[in-house]
Amino acid sequence: MTLTVLQIIPALGSGGAEQGTVDIAAALVKRGDRALIVTEGGWREETALNAGANVILHDAATKNPVQIIKNAFWLADLIRREKVDIVHARSRAPAWSAKLACKMTGRPFVTTFHAAYKISGAAKRLYNSVMASASRVIAVSPFISTHIRENYGVPDRRLRVIDRGLDLSALDPAVITEDRLSVLRTAWKLQEGQKPIILPARLSAIKGHDTVLLALGKLKRRGVTLPPVVFVGDDQGRARYSRKLYDLVAHQGLDGIVTFAGACSDMPAAYALAQLVLQPSRVPEGFGRVPVEAMAMGVPVIASDLGAMKDTILEGQTGWLVAPEHPDEWAKAIERALSMKPEQRETMACTARGHVAAHYANEIMVAKTLAVYDELAAERKQ
Repeated sequence: MTLTVLQIIPALGSGGAEQGTVDIAAALVKRGDRALIVTEGGWREETALNAGANVILHDAATKNPVQIIKNAFWLADLIRREKVDIVHARSRAPAWSAKLACKMTGRPFVTTFHAAYKISGAAKRLYNSVMASASRVIAVSPFISTHIRENYGVPDRRLRVIDRGLDLSALDPAVITEDRLSVLRTAWKLQEGQKPIILPARLSAIKGHDTVLLALGKLKRRGVTLPPVVFVGDDQGRARYSRKLYDLVAHQGLDGIVTFAGACSDMPAAYALAQLVLQPSRVPEGFGRVPVEAMAMGVPVIASDLGAMKDTILEGQTGWLVAPEHPDEWAKAIERALSMKPEQRETMACTARGHVAAHYANEIMVAKTLAVYDELAAERKQ
């Protein structure tokens, strides 16, 4: 049976949800199904089109209640016209339109719960609840699955845990050329052979850069020799926070050690250059793509003992988990990682790559998601 699946997402730019949307569309087309994506567009739009998806541009990001209702009627008409079998919403605002459209047309409704959305009151809980109301609710990690059960009471028969998937063909140390490494060395002002510590994250207070700077300052004052440290990510307009970090670098005596490199368009090469990856988040991550990408490249990770990173990182085997906002503990973990012997590092790299291949390969995510679609299509035929 050929399926027609409509995914709806606000935009097709950066992010795990956006990449997953394109990956699923490509997989549907590859097995002979039809893939529709309703979105406002973005730089991934071309990738989706090249994969054979039908990208339909529409105001999918609106939070205006009147427009959400109008979108529901527009979607219902599209569902009937295109003979859509299943509707999959990946964000809250368009999920409301999709849910109403599915009620009008009798189509199965799927959502993917990408984050532990904040619940600050009854209105916010109601707004979030649409993601828990579908025929099948996909959680992107065991952490998110627990959050859904505890806060929205979704039963196991409707809940599916499908970890995000990575393209491991791109995250393979063997495919990283010297030219790619050289470009980053030049941009980051690294000497040949220098292996930096990197912290890939936008410059935002919730990402915990200041905790790392305080930890590095403690190590420097104790006489620990530090490698270059590169903060990979821009401030997205948060100039005040950036200035706070610059001042903290100077105050901790880290000038010449810490570099603010801005965004990086070649993260596999960045991981290949690094000897250690840090993720000191202050808030729980729904999945936490960076640690998993780093592990795929065989690089040890130190991350906050929060959210899905507790699921993805094997303590002491692929990295270490540390309490957030505790510079003393971060200093100890960083020193431990820097003191690893080559054979310890190689053992950790092999374990990390195997762990990611077994649990977070894109093919696993795709197969499990298509199985959800097939399950719902079979139920609808009964």
